[in-house]
Amino acid sequence: MKVKAQRLATIKNIINSQNVSSQEELLSLLEKEGFMTTQATLSRDLKFLKVAKIPHSDLGYVYEMPQSAAKAPEEIHEDFPVSGIESIDFSGNLAVIKTRPGFANSIASVIDSHDPYEILGTIAGDDTILLINREGVSKNHIVEVLSIYIPGLKEKIL
Repeated sequence: MKVKAQRLATIKNIINSQNVSSQEELLSLLEKEGFMTTQATLSRDLKFLKVAKIPHSDLGYVYEMPQSAAKAPEEIHEDFPVSGIESIDFSGNLAVIKTRPGFANSIASVIDSHDPYEILGTIAGDDTILLINREGVSKNHIVEVLSIYIPGLKEKIL
Protein backbone atom coordinates (compact mmCIF):
# COMPACT_ATOMS: atom_id res chain seq x y z
CA MET A 1 0.00 0.00 0.00
CA LYS A 2 1.32 3.43 -0.88
CA VAL A 3 1.76 6.03 1.85
CA LYS A 4 -0.19 9.23 2.39
CA ALA A 5 2.68 11.47 1.24
CA GLN A 6 2.76 9.72 -2.13
CA ARG A 7 -1.03 9.94 -2.44
CA LEU A 8 -1.01 13.67 -1.70
CA ALA A 9 1.77 14.27 -4.22
CA THR A 10 -0.24 12.33 -6.82
CA ILE A 11 -3.37 14.36 -6.06
CA LYS A 12 -1.37 17.57 -6.58
CA ASN A 13 0.01 16.29 -9.89
CA ILE A 14 -3.42 15.22 -11.16
CA ILE A 15 -5.08 18.52 -10.24
CA ASN A 16 -2.23 20.57 -11.72
CA SER A 17 -2.15 18.57 -14.97
CA GLN A 18 -5.84 18.19 -15.85
CA ASN A 19 -9.32 19.51 -15.19
CA VAL A 20 -11.01 17.37 -12.55
CA SER A 21 -14.60 18.26 -11.72
CA SER A 22 -15.62 15.77 -9.02
CA GLN A 23 -14.30 13.58 -6.23
CA GLU A 24 -15.57 10.51 -8.08
CA GLU A 25 -13.46 11.45 -11.09
CA LEU A 26 -10.44 12.11 -8.88
CA LEU A 27 -10.93 8.76 -7.08
CA SER A 28 -10.94 7.03 -10.47
CA LEU A 29 -7.74 8.81 -11.54
CA LEU A 30 -6.07 7.92 -8.23
CA GLU A 31 -7.09 4.29 -8.71
CA LYS A 32 -5.37 4.27 -12.11
CA GLU A 33 -2.21 5.48 -10.32
CA GLY A 34 -2.44 2.60 -7.83
CA PHE A 35 -4.11 4.35 -4.90
CA MET A 36 -7.17 2.65 -3.44
CA THR A 37 -8.84 5.14 -1.10
CA THR A 38 -12.28 6.14 0.11
CA GLN A 39 -14.25 9.28 -0.65
CA ALA A 40 -13.94 10.32 3.01
CA THR A 41 -10.14 10.03 2.91
CA LEU A 42 -10.02 11.93 -0.38
CA SER A 43 -12.19 14.66 1.11
CA ARG A 44 -9.78 15.01 4.06
CA ASP A 45 -6.81 15.06 1.65
CA LEU A 46 -8.40 17.85 -0.42
CA LYS A 47 -9.07 19.87 2.73
CA PHE A 48 -5.49 19.32 3.95
CA LEU A 49 -4.09 20.44 0.58
CA LYS A 50 -6.43 23.48 0.64
CA VAL A 51 -7.80 22.56 -2.79
CA ALA A 52 -10.52 24.90 -4.08
CA LYS A 53 -13.17 24.57 -6.76
CA ILE A 54 -13.21 27.28 -9.39
CA PRO A 55 -15.68 27.95 -12.22
CA HIS A 56 -14.93 26.33 -15.57
CA SER A 57 -16.74 27.24 -18.80
CA ASP A 58 -17.36 23.63 -19.91
CA LEU A 59 -17.24 21.51 -16.76
CA GLY A 60 -19.04 23.74 -14.26
CA TYR A 61 -16.40 23.65 -11.52
CA VAL A 62 -12.91 22.13 -11.39
CA TYR A 63 -10.38 21.60 -8.62
CA GLU A 64 -7.44 23.99 -8.28
CA MET A 65 -4.41 23.91 -6.01
CA PRO A 66 -3.69 27.04 -3.94
CA GLN A 67 -1.44 29.54 -5.71
CA SER A 68 1.65 28.79 -3.57
CA ALA A 69 1.43 25.06 -4.38
CA ALA A 70 0.62 25.56 -8.05
CA LYS A 71 3.64 27.63 -9.08
CA ALA A 72 5.26 26.45 -12.26
CA PRO A 73 8.77 25.04 -11.83
CA GLU A 74 10.15 27.87 -14.01
CA GLU A 75 8.86 30.46 -11.51
CA ILE A 76 10.36 28.55 -8.62
CA HIS A 77 13.80 28.18 -10.20
CA GLU A 78 14.15 31.92 -10.84
CA ASP A 79 13.88 32.89 -7.18
CA PHE A 80 15.92 30.05 -5.68
CA PRO A 81 19.50 30.76 -4.58
CA VAL A 82 20.70 27.36 -5.82
CA SER A 83 24.30 28.41 -6.12
CA GLY A 84 24.44 28.56 -2.31
CA ILE A 85 23.88 24.84 -1.74
CA GLU A 86 27.02 22.82 -1.09
CA SER A 87 25.66 19.38 -0.06
CA ILE A 88 22.78 17.42 1.43
CA ASP A 89 23.05 14.37 3.69
CA PHE A 90 20.36 12.23 5.37
CA SER A 91 19.89 10.45 8.68
CA GLY A 92 16.51 8.86 9.40
CA ASN A 93 13.81 11.45 8.82
CA LEU A 94 16.30 14.34 8.95
CA ALA A 95 18.37 15.98 6.26
CA VAL A 96 21.28 18.37 6.74
CA ILE A 97 21.78 20.84 3.92
CA LYS A 98 25.15 22.62 3.93
CA THR A 99 25.21 26.02 2.22
CA ARG A 100 27.63 28.80 1.57
CA PRO A 101 27.83 31.25 4.49
CA GLY A 102 24.73 33.46 4.69
CA PHE A 103 22.57 31.35 2.32
CA ALA A 104 20.85 28.96 4.74
CA ASN A 105 18.04 31.28 5.88
CA SER A 106 16.99 32.28 2.37
CA ILE A 107 17.06 28.69 1.07
CA ALA A 108 15.08 27.40 4.07
CA SER A 109 12.60 30.23 3.61
CA VAL A 110 12.00 29.27 -0.02
CA ILE A 111 11.51 25.60 0.91
CA ASP A 112 9.08 26.56 3.70
CA SER A 113 7.17 29.01 1.50
CA HIS A 114 6.35 26.26 -1.00
CA ASP A 115 5.07 24.14 1.89
CA PRO A 116 5.61 20.66 0.42
CA TYR A 117 3.56 18.10 2.34
CA GLU A 118 6.54 15.76 2.71
CA ILE A 119 8.53 18.31 4.74
CA LEU A 120 7.43 19.24 8.27
CA GLY A 121 9.77 22.22 8.41
CA THR A 122 13.27 23.57 8.41
CA ILE A 123 15.60 25.17 10.93
CA ALA A 124 18.34 27.35 9.48
CA GLY A 125 21.57 28.75 10.80
CA ASP A 126 24.11 30.72 8.79
CA ASP A 127 25.38 27.89 6.60
CA THR A 128 23.36 24.83 7.66
CA ILE A 129 19.70 23.81 7.32
CA LEU A 130 18.09 21.03 9.32
CA LEU A 131 15.19 19.67 7.27
CA ILE A 132 12.64 17.45 8.99
CA ASN A 133 10.57 15.18 6.77
CA ARG A 134 7.36 13.35 7.64
CA GLU A 135 7.39 9.75 8.87
CA GLY A 136 7.30 7.25 6.04
CA VAL A 137 8.71 9.61 3.42
CA SER A 138 11.83 8.15 1.85
CA LYS A 139 15.10 9.93 1.20
CA ASN A 140 14.55 9.48 -2.54
CA HIS A 141 11.08 11.03 -2.34
CA ILE A 142 12.45 14.07 -0.44
CA VAL A 143 15.13 14.48 -3.11
CA GLU A 144 12.47 14.33 -5.85
CA VAL A 145 10.31 16.93 -4.08
CA LEU A 146 13.25 19.27 -3.41
CA SER A 147 14.50 18.86 -6.99
CA ILE A 148 11.37 20.68 -8.14
CA TYR A 149 12.61 23.75 -6.25
CA ILE A 150 16.34 23.07 -6.39
CA PRO A 151 17.58 22.09 -9.84
CA GLY A 152 20.84 20.15 -9.66
CA LEU A 153 20.28 18.94 -6.09
CA LYS A 154 20.83 15.28 -6.96
CA GLU A 155 24.49 16.00 -7.69
CA LYS A 156 24.98 17.40 -4.18
CA ILE A 157 23.83 14.31 -2.22
CA LEU A 158 26.54 12.84 0.01
